[in-house]
Amino acid sequence: MIACIVIMSITFFFVFYAMIGYPVFLLIADKIIKPEKLAKTSDYEPSVSYMIVAHNEEKVIEKKLLNALEIDYPKEKLQIIVASDFCTDRTNEIVEKFIEEHSDFNIVLYKAKEHKGKTNAQNEAQKISTGEILVMTDANALFEAKAIRELVSSFKDEKTVYVCGKLVYTNDDNKTSETESSYWNLEMKLRDVESRLQTITAGNGSIYAVRNNEYIDIKPIDCHDSAMPYYYALNKKKALFNPEAISFEKAGETNTDEFKRKVRMNRTILDIFKDCWKPLNIFKYKWFSVFYFGHRTCRYLIWLNHLIFFVASVVFTAIGFYIAGGILVGLQLLALLVGIIATRYTFKFKPLRILGYYVMTVLAQIVGAFKQLTGKSKPTWEKADSTR
Repeated sequence: MIACIVIMSITFFFVFYAMIGYPVFLLIADKIIKPEKLAKTSDYEPSVSYMIVAHNEEKVIEKKLLNALEIDYPKEKLQIIVASDFCTDRTNEIVEKFIEEHSDFNIVLYKAKEHKGKTNAQNEAQKISTGEILVMTDANALFEAKAIRELVSSFKDEKTVYVCGKLVYTNDDNKTSETESSYWNLEMKLRDVESRLQTITAGNGSIYAVRNNEYIDIKPIDCHDSAMPYYYALNKKKALFNPEAISFEKAGETNTDEFKRKVRMNRTILDIFKDCWKPLNIFKYKWFSVFYFGHRTCRYLIWLNHLIFFVASVVFTAIGFYIAGGILVGLQLLALLVGIIATRYTFKFKPLRILGYYVMTVLAQIVGAFKQLTGKSKPTWEKADSTR
């Protein structure tokens, strides 16, 4: 009995801290410590390579390129690269025609040698980039005119080697995207505090920049969003968040699309078991140890803690605590049912929608872990039409 209670208490703590405890702790720390605002310099104007990664993006690629031409940055210092990951639709044709029609801009189409997904296309295309700063983005993300200037201005400190901007979801009155947007707004706030205290734990693929001479090739199955800030922090360099560098994008408008996206995000979730120990030396990594434990370790282990809590609840019931244990097991099964339904349908009642979104997220972690365990995780991706 005591063992079951201890196990349930520990697993509950990890889940609670990941979802509520850490955000509250960080927001309180921000109020007490009051870290300085992000330092920026307006007179830094290096050459920039602006890389757009595309896989079958014929619906949005021209709009994206037109948006790139509206960027407020000297065009003689701007190289635009479209990194094509084995497009089989009209994407390459559209880009080639666009290059002909806008020959006064430095636009390059790079066709990846191998079809290994977004990260591999970035790794390959980086080799032809000429800018001091490499800005990365997705084909369906539109930048504010000042976005690149804002990203560049944040490289004032030589130790700063990575800067991510703020992603804003633009969907109109859609419950699925509304829930994702609410979660994302909190995520942006946490990154803002982490950035001002020391360094962030992850970026986002929609808008980020890196010093080109600090770029690292990573495995195609991994993504720069999480790998780069982690790598730089362990090497005593900084990855920062600039909320004034803004990118606009549509979130998935169906729970099915959102569930698939989350499964893809968790395709290497089991790596947390080998990665989570290195940053936890608080004497060496200071605030980053605190950030990584709360924002990454606890969050990536939510699925495992839920599974352990459920098994402990079943055992607790089996050893004679039928009422208390039965209630715990019943509530978890009910939440699971809500989550399964939420992968297909969107609830109108907000508390049910939030619960469904949360359980759907945990289920996506479990599916991601299962796929990685069985060797079914893959680096290529399938875009959701509802985000285009």
